Amino acid sequence: MNQWSNLAENVLNGHELTNEEALSILNSSDEELLQLLDGAYKIRRHFYGNKVKLNMIINTKSGLCPEDCGYCSQSVRSDAPIEKYRMMDKDQIVAGAERAYSLGAGTYCIVASGRGPSKKELETVAGAVEEIKEKYPMRICACLGILKPEQAETLKEAGVDRYNHNINTSKNHHSDITTTHTYDDRTETVGHVKESGMSPCSGVIIGMGETKEDVIDMAKSLRVLDADSIPVNFLHAIPGTPLENADPLTPSYCLKVLALFRFTNPSKEIRISGGREVNLRSLQPLGLYAANSIFLGNYLTTEGQAATADHKMIEEMGFVVETAHEQEPVNA
Repeated sequence: MNQWSNLAENVLNGHELTNEEALSILNSSDEELLQLLDGAYKIRRHFYGNKVKLNMIINTKSGLCPEDCGYCSQSVRSDAPIEKYRMMDKDQIVAGAERAYSLGAGTYCIVASGRGPSKKELETVAGAVEEIKEKYPMRICACLGILKPEQAETLKEAGVDRYNHNINTSKNHHSDITTTHTYDDRTETVGHVKESGMSPCSGVIIGMGETKEDVIDMAKSLRVLDADSIPVNFLHAIPGTPLENADPLTPSYCLKVLALFRFTNPSKEIRISGGREVNLRSLQPLGLYAANSIFLGNYLTTEGQAATADHKMIEEMGFVVETAHEQEPVNA
């Protein structure tokens, strides 16, 4: 049994990775990559078998954001030529849910740009969620920015199962990425989500100039936050944003990051998210050995690969899509 298989056994027996063990994953040689992924898969299989959860995003409000996040094409600092529009109406959001359900998505993610939702925007989303829940047996995840406790309660009462608010990077690196809100603003929103009874979803963006120690800090911080779902994004450097010239990631390093998140958060949903197509490239399928969830279709302002290609990839790797009907309620 190799060191990664041994480490996986230890994790399954309750061991928490030390910083040294975590760094050894990120620093492991490419020759060990398949052994590392085999260790990650041992943990993934224990908790999730060969099932893959599918999530689909609708960008209900694009651009027009006052925040200065360096990675984002929708931010006030971006010159990227993106489509900009105010909040969609309820019928458009419900129609998006119909499409997501038809493509096999078990979770429909309602996303809006901005620091946080206005009263009218919150009412629009809540109304749409109530109608979607009557029609489709899908989980609903909302991602509307920083939340106040009473806003979290409103979404919970409307039927939102999960709320996403990413930490994005480490506390140490946060001010290098954005200055219009703090790291603690983000973790506070995750706390409000948990208090409301919604399932907390919080993830990261890899490739923004952070150190390997920062990556380890992110993985461990999410363990402490007890996020149920962890989207791992890999920076898709967009021309016109401050991070347009960020150093590129290698596919093998991205796979090591996914393995680290699985070893650090063994029982949690690890989702390969934005940027997987341009960073993992031809090694995308191998990510499923560590992660148990992916986004289908397009992201916020960048395109993903065709949903049919994702279904084919999952099938050819010997994995099975977990349908909406099979999913347990996230906050039962």
